[in-house]
Formats: sequence, structure tokens, C-alpha cells
Amino acid sequence: MGDTGQKKSQINEPLIHVGILLEQPKISFSLLTAYKFKGKEYAPGDYSVEFSDGEIFFNGELYDEISFETDRPHKDSFELKNVIIGVNFHWERKENQLFLGALKFIVENDAISAINIVSLEDYLTSVISSEMNATSSEELLKAHSVISRSWLLAQIQKKKLIRKKYNTSFVTSTEIVRWYDREDHLNFDVCSDDHCQRYQGVTKQSTPLVKQVVVQTHGEVLTYNGTICDARFSKCCGGVTEAFENVWEPIAHPYLQGKADFTDNASLPDLTLEEQAGAWIRSAPPAFCNTQDAVVLRQVLNDYDRETADFYRWKVAYSQEELGRLIRERSGTDYGEIIDLQPLERGTSGRILRLRIIGTKRVMIIGKELEIRRTLSPSHLYSAAFVVDTAEENDGGIPQKFTFTGAGWGHGVGLCQIGAALMAEKGYSHEAILRHYFPHTQIDRKY
Repeated sequence: MGDTGQKKSQINEPLIHVGILLEQPKISFSLLTAYKFKGKEYAPGDYSVEFSDGEIFFNGELYDEISFETDRPHKDSFELKNVIIGVNFHWERKENQLFLGALKFIVENDAISAINIVSLEDYLTSVISSEMNATSSEELLKAHSVISRSWLLAQIQKKKLIRKKYNTSFVTSTEIVRWYDREDHLNFDVCSDDHCQRYQGVTKQSTPLVKQVVVQTHGEVLTYNGTICDARFSKCCGGVTEAFENVWEPIAHPYLQGKADFTDNASLPDLTLEEQAGAWIRSAPPAFCNTQDAVVLRQVLNDYDRETADFYRWKVAYSQEELGRLIRERSGTDYGEIIDLQPLERGTSGRILRLRIIGTKRVMIIGKELEIRRTLSPSHLYSAAFVVDTAEENDGGIPQKFTFTGAGWGHGVGLCQIGAALMAEKGYSHEAILRHYFPHTQIDRKY
């Protein structure tokens, strides 16, 4: 690691294009300071753009693209109205959000998308406060600043390598396997929601400590054999982390393999085996993320996150009618009455990778984990590490009640935010936290 006390130069600091509000017929916004567009200065005030005949209607004119530019990216700011946060999750809502930097509008799919062009370090200051509570402990914030910076730079590099033939799905008459990653975004680097990293501009209250740790870790990233790590994270791994290739493309990263979220790997069962996975999920073994400590949880969870009471272990119950309707609406396939849900393959954390849905009209295999979570919930099931109990069979032997018992919240790959918060609370340094969740890596300064 370099000397974090030295003066940092921002000469080589990248500018990031972040998709904030996507594919809307009309977007309202306020310029809080003066901006320029096509050489004309626009004073602070309220404005709007609207999709019209394949272009953007603004101020009485039609444009292919609009860019409000600034010579003071760290000072000039704007507000976007009714930004959607938690898209398709159970806490989805709208709020007005403030942002630093430049503002760009583009046409996407017969609608308008708003893009914030912001310096990477300003972006990180917001991410750390948006993904977690700005009052989190210093070591937790340092760890998150390093992995968030690493993840973003890795995605930008990945975008350059992705070709049009890059596949994210495998579909046959009997099986649908899909994964969802940031390659969904072709016109900007990352989005601002949970699909990528939560980025809510300067809306979330930051603190001097957040700004301090971003400065202290300026330009620092995790590397493996000299390459910037694709440093993933989720809210709660459920006691064991998942391997990258089980969630996204089939590439094995040595630093993103399954491991116990505690110090004794010897006591970890083989969760790829159905019997051992079921026993693990039905119990609540010790782990860093197995905590109800309100001080720890407040560090990781914003107000709407805390609407979810159980993270380490959870239960969801559906009637036959509810589950059948849900799967039909979410998948677009009518399975008829649901007879059984059979896990065919599990990953290192017990998360289901391939699930057979058996219905009276149709039998189909689905995967990977997010496809499963999307199919079995009105928003997203907390994780794909679950077992299902059936009850109340009718005269035809078809169950009328399904109870899901599950472990963790999110995909489980890389850093477990609740586990990392507890580690920091117990006195672990951010270097130790990163070594725990990303073995075989080191911290390097890239700019």
C-alpha cells in the first residue's frame, strides 16, 4: 500500500457516467447552479425534458441529446425529481435526489434517460453513504471504499472487452438459465440502483468521516495478479459466501470462491449437497453476519433496508393460488397448479443454481440465482438459499401451502456487508476485512 497521507493528485481520476433515471417519457429537474448547454448559460431554476418523435423536447426545441456542462464538477449541482430507488425490490419508491457534476439526457427505447457525469471519488463518497449508513465505523467505510472503487473500475474495463455475442442466457424447451449483470447498460458505465451500486448523489447525508476515508484510500483498489478485482458485495451472505461463476458468467475468480463467514473453515459443511444444505439453512450457526446487534445493523442498513427484519434466516409462505399466480405472472409461463419445487444444483453457499418447477401443465428448469429469486417473489426473494416445505395436500395430492425457509439477503458473492460491519465492530482493520472476503488479493493504488 502507498502512503495514504501523501497529497493526492486528481489529474488521472476518471469521470464516471452513471445512469440515474432510466427510460422515462418526461423528466423534471432543477439546476441549482448555472450550467451551459450548446454555449448558452442556463440559470438556476426548474426545467423539464420530454420524449417527442424520437427526440428530446426541451425549451421549445428538439434535440438528439442534451448535455448540461460544468467547469466546476465538484461544486455545481442539480436535482432530479421522482428518482426511482429499489427498482423491482420490496422497498421501491420515488424521491428527489441531488447530484454533483454534469447532467446528460439521451434517448433510449423511445424514452429519455438521465445520466450524471461525475468524478469517481465524488461518486464513491455518495456510494459509501448510499450503500451503507454514513455513521458506520471507519474500518468498514475504508473497506467499502476500496471494493466499490475496484468494482467500478473492473466494470469499465469489462465493458471494453464485451462483444455483441456476449451471452447471458441459455434457453431450451425445458430449461431457462439467465444471469443479470452490468452489461445490461450500453450507454453509460453503471446505473445508480441495486442492480449496480446504490448511488443517490448528495441526497444521503454524508459525514466528515466518509469524506476522510475516501481521501485516505484515494485511488486504492484490490488486485489479483496485477488485475483490478471484480469486487462484489451483498447485504448478508447467510453464513457462507457464494462463488462468482455460480451467479454470473462461468469464469472462476480465485478471490471470489465460497468460504465461511467465520474463522473456522474446518466446520463448514458441503452446502452443494442437498441434505447438508437443508440442515444448514434450517439452523442458525455462528457467523459474522449472524447478528441482531442494532448498532451493527444501523451501520449497514438505511431506513428502508430496516423494513426487512430478518436477514440471516427468513421465512416466506404462499398458498397454492398465490404461488401459481406469482410464478405465472413473473415468468410468463402457466405451470398450472404447482406440484413441487426441486433444487437440482446448489452453490457453495447453499444457493440454488438450478430449480425444477413441476406443475400440472408444465415442467421447467430455471436458473441462475437471480432468475429464481425473481420468479418466486413479487419483487425479489431475499436469496436463492432456501428449502421448501409443503402442506395441506388436496385429494389429488397437490399441496395447498408452500413455506420457504431461507438464508441471507442477496447473491452472497464477495464481501458480506453485515458480516464486515461486525468484524469492524470487533476491531478488525479494513485490510483484515478485505483479506477475509477476498483472499489472495492485495491493495494497490492505481491513480
